[in-house]
Amino acid sequence: MKTKKSMLGKIWSRYNYVFVFLVIFLVYALSSNGLTWNGVMNIFRHSAVVGIIALGMGLVCLTGEIDLSVGSMLAMVSGFAVVIFNMTDNIFITLLFTIVFGAICGLINGVLVGAVEMPAFIVTLATMLIYRSVAQYACQHISKELCGGGSSVYRMTSSHTSYQALYQFGNGKFLTIPVVGLILLIMTALIVYISTSTKFGKKVYAIGSNEKGAKMSGISVSEMKVVVFVIAGVMTGIAAFLWIAMNGSSDPATTGKSYEMYAIAAVVLGGISMSGGKGRCLGILFGAMSYTIIDKIIVALKMDSLINDAIKGTILIIVILIQLAGPKVKELVTSRRVGER
Repeated sequence: MKTKKSMLGKIWSRYNYVFVFLVIFLVYALSSNGLTWNGVMNIFRHSAVVGIIALGMGLVCLTGEIDLSVGSMLAMVSGFAVVIFNMTDNIFITLLFTIVFGAICGLINGVLVGAVEMPAFIVTLATMLIYRSVAQYACQHISKELCGGGSSVYRMTSSHTSYQALYQFGNGKFLTIPVVGLILLIMTALIVYISTSTKFGKKVYAIGSNEKGAKMSGISVSEMKVVVFVIAGVMTGIAAFLWIAMNGSSDPATTGKSYEMYAIAAVVLGGISMSGGKGRCLGILFGAMSYTIIDKIIVALKMDSLINDAIKGTILIIVILIQLAGPKVKELVTSRRVGER
């Protein structure tokens, strides 16, 4: 019996994010009027942008840091990507731009946090304000032709020869599976490999578990933190490319609004500890889909949309409380067993 209980405990501790996802999905299946394959694939599609951002956020959180700028970064990178597309009419150049520009934005955060050793919360809170402000200012002051004719929104020029190809890519399917969903799977596999099967991944976990110990073992903590923030920027850049491919535009005022919170929620729901050093990046995929499903449950139950974020925030607090309470309960049970002996 004890062996079975210990096995169940290990399975729960390793894969609790799967069980959480299945419970949330079951609630969605019961609350929606007939669950279809297209409905399930829509969950996959709507999780792509947040999921990819969350994968970068996950690496940052594993080091014990946080990035609050990713939502505003998405708005700025996607907006300027639209400008680049309108200038070049080239999909590849646009993709390359989003990756490089995202990396630069991440590098700014990384240098200030890792090299200068400023608090990540303050740094990324500041850049969150800066990135969105720059995106909004640029939209008002650059040529309207570059903005696609919009007064306050970046729009891709639909008359360009590459427009339809890019839009179809963002909204297309491969064997009934959304292309953006497949990209989310590919990026998840890449981040899981990096975090579990490389020296870099082991260093990330070491820093999050014990930063002083990591320094003493010869790990360059400042350099590693710079790199994880750059990776988070690259992931946000890829998400920005998918955003414009799916929507054909970017609104600097609303694009990516609260996405930093959604990404953090996906990370937490995925079982990664906000204190760093614990959790699996695979859980982020399930966390992102769980958060998307929660959105759909709220819609299915016809709740007031104004209460939407309040429900999400409450769920996030509950999950963090469970994360904090779990080890303490385990420690209490262990101490009692030792006392009984």
